Amino acid sequence: MGILLVFFAVTLVAVGLTVYCSWHLEGMAAAINDAGSLRMRSWKIAHLVTGLPAEGTLRRRRLDAIVEEIAALEAVQVGLEQGDPRRPLFIPRDAGIPEAVGELGTRWRQLLGPLADSAIAAQDLASHAAAVNAFEAATASYVGKIDAVVRQMELNYARNTKLLRNLQFMLLAVAVAGAVILMRFFLVAVIRPVRELQIGMQRMERGDLGARLPVLTRDEFGELADGFNRMAENLKGVHATLEERVESKTRSLAEKNRELRILNDISRTLREPATVDKLCRHFLERVKLTFGATAASVRLFDPAQENLYLICHSGLQEESLTHESTQECSECLCRRAARADMAVVSVANELENIPLASACARAGFATVGAVPVNHNGRRLGVFNLYFSHRMVFGGSDLELLQTLGQQLGMAIENSRLKMREREMAVSEERNMIARQLHDSIAQGLAFLNLQVQMLEQALDEGKSDDARATAALIHQGVQESYADVRELLQYFRARFDPLDLSAALHSALDKFTEQSGVPGEFRAHGVGAPFGAEIETQVLYIVQEALSNIRKHARAERVRIDLWRERAGMRLAVTDDGVGFEPATREDGGCGEHIGLQIMGERAKRIGGALEIRSRRGSGTRIALSLQRSELEKEAP
Repeated sequence: MGILLVFFAVTLVAVGLTVYCSWHLEGMAAAINDAGSLRMRSWKIAHLVTGLPAEGTLRRRRLDAIVEEIAALEAVQVGLEQGDPRRPLFIPRDAGIPEAVGELGTRWRQLLGPLADSAIAAQDLASHAAAVNAFEAATASYVGKIDAVVRQMELNYARNTKLLRNLQFMLLAVAVAGAVILMRFFLVAVIRPVRELQIGMQRMERGDLGARLPVLTRDEFGELADGFNRMAENLKGVHATLEERVESKTRSLAEKNRELRILNDISRTLREPATVDKLCRHFLERVKLTFGATAASVRLFDPAQENLYLICHSGLQEESLTHESTQECSECLCRRAARADMAVVSVANELENIPLASACARAGFATVGAVPVNHNGRRLGVFNLYFSHRMVFGGSDLELLQTLGQQLGMAIENSRLKMREREMAVSEERNMIARQLHDSIAQGLAFLNLQVQMLEQALDEGKSDDARATAALIHQGVQESYADVRELLQYFRARFDPLDLSAALHSALDKFTEQSGVPGEFRAHGVGAPFGAEIETQVLYIVQEALSNIRKHARAERVRIDLWRERAGMRLAVTDDGVGFEPATREDGGCGEHIGLQIMGERAKRIGGALEIRSRRGSGTRIALSLQRSELEKEAP
């Protein structure tokens, strides 16, 4: 940029000088032309004055022409003395030219002008001829002075023209030199560095990481070349370690894949339904095989006594089991893992210094690991891995063991929860069976007990008629109890296809009609996805309980069951035309002494349904059950 600015400044000055010289030469040419015109005008005036008539029209015309020429000559004279930039018109300001021009003006004003006036004013021919001769002689001298000034101007014009030519030659030389310098500059400073950069990039493309650029200058291209060299050096370093880093990443990915396979395999094992012992046994087999352990064991924590109990093992010798069956949490390696909530691994020389853990060293184990088994921050136990050889665990291995311990803890807790859930379900079913037995068989047996006492009393008193009547009542009570037992047996043996609730309800209604002789009608409305087997089983039990109550109490002549399946849920209604009752007048909400309605309500609540009972004396009874999928989804978590 500096070179370009200097070149521009020199060119601008040279062009400015040539323009200035051309402008002055144009003014000088105009001055030479005007100065030459003074000769013509002065001789013309002399001619007009010489041939001036004495009188008449011709004299007046000659006088007007003389005045006009004199005015023109004086105007040219003033123009030469003062100059005119607008034309332009300049006289040279050197070699005495301005003084000579001024002398011409003075000579005209002081000599020629008065002589011309006297020649014009002469009255006779003699005086006129004398004045004309004097004016012509003065004009000859005046023209000679003009010739001298014009020659001086022409010499000055020639010098300025030569100067202009020299400036033009200089401008041409500057243009040529500038072009050569700039071409050389661009070749050295731009083209060659760019070419070197192109060659370097081509070498890099061919895989030549040793390509480097010469730093020729300290300008922008020098910085670019230096940056290219640094980039090439970094690429060479990266390429040198690329294979090692790829191998490292490959090992890391392989390790992560291995951990994922282990977690997936063991998670699949722990998801299988099994007891806690079977679950732990399967877990130990998988972990032992995965890590190549010699033996493995699982201990569960007893919070009451702060002890760890061995519940299953794989690969431990019998002599070790006596020592390993029960441990206090204040002892051994397992205490560290359980209380610190982190996997702990010790080798043989460390095991000798840990109480009870020395038994592991005596059993021939070189490395022992203890991993806590926790769930939701609660200690459940510890599982151990025993190695007959020295084993080194990295940080990822310890994290994997920690995760496996958490999964085992979750599986154990889920197994326990399922067992408790089954126990609660069995307990609830037993309570319902007990209520139904109390409602049917127990009341019947109480009635039979009372009738037997009355029969004994009648026999003791010899009242045969009362005894026979009582015996008939006892027979009737036994028959009713037997029927209740058969109904309960059929009730609890009921099984159906979970995908065909309609067929199960139709079958239950047919059995009801067979037992009671009351005709029944079943109607199915709409289409919808079935609920789970457990929910639909409870629905069947509710219907069976409703039909049992109708048979025992309603004295109905007709029964109808309606089932509506919808996308949002399911509705069910059992309607009879029996004697009915007033549920609003009973403190127990309509259950009264018969516990069947209460059992139906509990079953409906258990599956998240809503049970509605509508009845009035003499108007029959309608029991409606409603199940909504949205409500079941809310209760699912």
